[in-house]
Amino acid sequence: MQGLQSLSSLLARSFSLATTSVSRHVGGQSRLLNISSPANLIQSVRGISVNQLHRRGPFKKKENPFAKHPMDHRPQIKGVVLKTLIRKPRKPNSANRKCAKVRLTNGKEVIAFIPGIGHNLQEHNIVLVEGGRTQDLPGVKHTIIRGKYDCSHVVKKIKR
Repeated sequence: MQGLQSLSSLLARSFSLATTSVSRHVGGQSRLLNISSPANLIQSVRGISVNQLHRRGPFKKKENPFAKHPMDHRPQIKGVVLKTLIRKPRKPNSANRKCAKVRLTNGKEVIAFIPGIGHNLQEHNIVLVEGGRTQDLPGVKHTIIRGKYDCSHVVKKIKR
């Protein structure tokens, strides 16, 4: 109970207790709020009572799991091939695009495109992955660099 009283006294010191009217834009409408106490101010701003604020603690912004960068903002990162895949591109293209599921050294798993004609990749091969999405493959946002570690160069065709 003492913590709640100290929170109330802190709010009382930081906000004047004079009754004021504040307009607030909520859901496309302007609402006139009557703020006579710090508790009303918190409730009007956050929709939470002083007691709830005391129990839950300060507001923390939740991290968006999709906003995290799988390569930790590095230009290239090493990884191990878990599985080679064949993906179909979205309309209007039709082909079999070669991809690989790769576990990066930071522990995250991504699907990376294997450029060029033919490849020698199989499970447990070490590859270097860079950013760069393949436009016609949904969800493929990385590319494997050819000629690095276990991924061979593109074999040049012999003209006859």
